[in-house]
Amino acid sequence: MSVSVSNTLSSLRRMDFWTLVTIATVVILFVLLILPIFSVFLVSFFDGKTGELTLDNYIRLFTKNYYISGFKNTIFVGFMGTLGATLIGVPLAFFTARFRIRGKALISTMAILVLVAPPFIGAYAWIMMFGSNGFITNFFASFGIITPTIYGAHGVILVFTLKFFPFVFLMTQTALNAVNKSFEDAAENLGCNVWQRFFKITLPLVFPAISTGAIICFVLSIADFGTPAILGRGFRTLSTIAYSAYTSELGGTPTMAVTISLVMMGISMLALLAQRHILAKRRYASSLTNPPVVKQLHGWRNIGVHVFCYAVVFVAMAPTLVVVYTSFLKTSGPVFIGGFGLQSYTRVMSDAPEAILNSFMFAFIAVMFIAIFSSLISYLIVRRDNAFSGGIDLMMMVPYLVPGIVMAIGFVTTFRTGWFDLTGTATIIIMIYFIRRLPYGVRSTTTALRQIKPSMEEAAVNLGANPLKAFVQVTLPLILPGLIVGSLMSFITAINELSSTLILYTAGTVTMPVKIYISVLDGEFGLAAALSTILLFSTGICVYVVFRFSENKESSFI
Repeated sequence: MSVSVSNTLSSLRRMDFWTLVTIATVVILFVLLILPIFSVFLVSFFDGKTGELTLDNYIRLFTKNYYISGFKNTIFVGFMGTLGATLIGVPLAFFTARFRIRGKALISTMAILVLVAPPFIGAYAWIMMFGSNGFITNFFASFGIITPTIYGAHGVILVFTLKFFPFVFLMTQTALNAVNKSFEDAAENLGCNVWQRFFKITLPLVFPAISTGAIICFVLSIADFGTPAILGRGFRTLSTIAYSAYTSELGGTPTMAVTISLVMMGISMLALLAQRHILAKRRYASSLTNPPVVKQLHGWRNIGVHVFCYAVVFVAMAPTLVVVYTSFLKTSGPVFIGGFGLQSYTRVMSDAPEAILNSFMFAFIAVMFIAIFSSLISYLIVRRDNAFSGGIDLMMMVPYLVPGIVMAIGFVTTFRTGWFDLTGTATIIIMIYFIRRLPYGVRSTTTALRQIKPSMEEAAVNLGANPLKAFVQVTLPLILPGLIVGSLMSFITAINELSSTLILYTAGTVTMPVKIYISVLDGEFGLAAALSTILLFSTGICVYVVFRFSENKESSFI
């Protein structure tokens, strides 16, 4: 027995620092990612009342009209929102990459600001404009013109289109800048006109970028809860049905909520697999020996292209501008009474200071852990080429695919036990922020680390530094810009998190997104606007800092 203990201790001593980091990373991913997802999967096969194994949950989901309608609605708004984002994003990318556009940097910056703003804020702003009592609706009504309201499927699709098109735009723009001009020149010499060159040569070459942006749009659309919840008005998607099922099953096992959540995750994974299958059929790579040339348009073409580019970003920015404007309108309770004032901000200070404090505190604590672990995990992925590091790299894709509601329900089923109950605490919210936003930090830091030669770290080790000291004193300062960018992106997305927080929060852990959502449902538009403005201002500061630390603005966000 003593020999066995001695051998175990000896093995532990022989373990280097990075082996311990690998073990810790695997444990964290198992507890915070694999276990919640597995618990969700397991619960879906049990009867909520009897606790017996059954397939009734899935049978009910695919046979009852209520759930089938939600499934169809989810696919519909996801597909149409993605289609709309693609139809806007691709032309915008082509125009800004191929033609000389005045204020091109402004267009890219506004697109990124649209991207980082919470989608539910956009939904709320569109209500302020085109809702039953929206100011644009009332304006036309004063002339006897009845305008369609924003509620329903068309409103959800509009918000998704204008919210997620920057993914397609930024990725496609980057790909267009890397296309070898020789292919397009050859097509032109063979007699192809502009449209034929675009559809037969350029579009296929940048298809991987377009499809990747489209997949991100689709996954985020079907996972979004705030937009259909605010604008749906009877138009239900799987995310809103899952939340309703969860609230109705409180106190018991959330079997139907879990089952619906798994179907949402399955849709995301199938979409990703379909894209990879399409891309695997042919090669898209080309060498950038002849970069494309930016052309100067003239006449009506030049005017038309400029109008299109600025119209897209300004319409997409309109909800943000409306929210900020509304926050400074004078109110009496929930009613706007004309003129300007700071009553909404006064109410924020009296009614929602805890929500502001919680949002910043939860996001900041989560990001501190993200910064630490993303630097260590990125080193494992880039420098430690083994089965574990490859598996960790693969697992970093999972949080992108799992909707927030799915993860939140998984956390509830995993961490709500008799002896270990974290539900209703700040800890569980910080944990879910950490695991859901960790990939942002890892991807950004990994990109920075790949640009650094290992010889610098090897030289430090050869001079007597241990692996930890070499990492802290040599590697960490070199990857610091990428680490800061990833941490800020994690903070931006964490502070704007709604779907998972809405499942996990209590009165003492309410956050700004949750408070905004509740205020909109209660008709407290002034309070919601003031909170939204504070949230947008905080996000804008982070975006500015990201710009300062990132050499390539677009790559920081995709």
